[in-house]
Amino acid sequence: MIGMTIGPQEMLQRMLSEVSSAVAAGDFARAFEAASLALKQGLRHPAFFNARGLWLQRTGDFAAALAEFQTALSLAPGTPVILNAIGVCLQQLGDLAEAQAAFEASLKGMPNFPQTHYRLGKVLADMGEHDEARRRYEQTIALEPNYAEALAGLASILARQGEAEKARELANKALSLKSDESTAKIALAVLELADKKYCEAEQHLRSILDDKALSPVQHAAVLSLIGDALDGQKRYAEAFDTYTVKNDLIYNQFAARFGGELGLDAVVNLKKYFDDADPRAWQAPDDGGNVPGAAATHVFLAGFLRSGTTLLEQVLASNPQIDALEEKALLHAEGEQYLTSVEGLDALAAITPEAANKMRAAYWQRVKNNGLNVEGRIFVDKQPLNTTKLPLIAKLFPKAKLIFAIRDPRDVVFSCYRRHFGVNGMTFAFLKLDTAARFYNGVMDLTTVFRDKFPLEVCEYRYEEMVVDFEPRVRAMCDFLGIAWDDKMREFNKHVPALDLRSPSAMQVRKPLYSDALAQWRRYEEQLQPIVPLLAGWSEKFGYSAA
Repeated sequence: MIGMTIGPQEMLQRMLSEVSSAVAAGDFARAFEAASLALKQGLRHPAFFNARGLWLQRTGDFAAALAEFQTALSLAPGTPVILNAIGVCLQQLGDLAEAQAAFEASLKGMPNFPQTHYRLGKVLADMGEHDEARRRYEQTIALEPNYAEALAGLASILARQGEAEKARELANKALSLKSDESTAKIALAVLELADKKYCEAEQHLRSILDDKALSPVQHAAVLSLIGDALDGQKRYAEAFDTYTVKNDLIYNQFAARFGGELGLDAVVNLKKYFDDADPRAWQAPDDGGNVPGAAATHVFLAGFLRSGTTLLEQVLASNPQIDALEEKALLHAEGEQYLTSVEGLDALAAITPEAANKMRAAYWQRVKNNGLNVEGRIFVDKQPLNTTKLPLIAKLFPKAKLIFAIRDPRDVVFSCYRRHFGVNGMTFAFLKLDTAARFYNGVMDLTTVFRDKFPLEVCEYRYEEMVVDFEPRVRAMCDFLGIAWDDKMREFNKHVPALDLRSPSAMQVRKPLYSDALAQWRRYEEQLQPIVPLLAGWSEKFGYSAA
């Protein structure tokens, strides 16, 4: 009828129909425009915010897309597809733990949706949770056998876990389904690097760089491997330039979030506090308590990243009397609570036996949650930067032993610079040579203060000595731990494939002992000249020649 007006409900249905048809047709730009018009007219529905988020997601504006999806979720709590979309945005923004939670929540409503299983696997892989990622990829493939990306993701993990034949088979199958599948090419390149087929690896990797689907972080990961391929070909100047481009990409991606020198600031603040601390205040409140599930011998393997801790951990773990966990954040919550403020440190200094025992119980429960029953055994907690958590260790675990890893500081800092790490407030420092060197010096300065203040039982482990004089050094370590040498330790690399290695050293420790990494910085001496003077003090103190 002429002059008849459309009611709000009919208008809502019309706009929903228009938005839905545009999304179904894959015309996300039109869906965005229609949804925006509906919102301007005062209409509210989760589908409108979802449609806007889908378009923003495709344009690469993941922060804006996330805001739209979160509004949609507030209007339709628990909706699996919205949770899945939120997970994608969080993954792209580097919020991996939150992305994991979103995908897991999505799967509660859509347990058989292969795409979400795959995305969750990818997040877990990026977090270094390789065994869990492997299970998710396998679940994806069980639901959809020809899911090329999941086949490639599984191939990539198997390549790093030493299952070369199966990894190659899966990578080739993925490429037969999708000829430009980048992760499959990366898996093959990883295998080629392990076989020292550096030219072939470089060729595979360079074919990936033009893939527009790669995020900046993924692009950087490919560049890191290309750098390794160039290093293997002794094209050191080109390799260094490639590592620099890789780091610049990551730096630009995360500068707004982690800019400055957060890691160095944290260790400097700790050092200021403990410079004047009374050692008597840092005695443990008791003898360590009697906590069910605790190990008979508790060992912290610390030092600095890239100091050879992964090698020693795998050597020790090959002894049947020893259990080990690699780089699990077993003391993270307590560190955040007590080590980030003067008030927290004062509270830790005054901690009661009851409070300490509660934290010990939580620690041993985390160990158990990681699949280990260490009661009555020797347990090695390998986390290099637990060095910064020595106040907690001294208070909570006064009977624990500390193995402190040492390696030529120039090799350590260069290795941190060239390797590809997940980015956080500390590893952000590794993206520039000067900040990496300053952070290293800060951690070593802090460690000196800690070792003066705390009654720790310490054994220094020197990476270079282990490489050139393996068995005597390992036997000395066994003596420190109070156990007998076991012949399995001599062939430690044969026991590694069953273990989930999170460190960038994973591929290296699957090989027999080798000396290629000794004085590696010499190959890059010209490029490293700006930081050699910065590291001279610790190089000299640790006995590494300047010549």
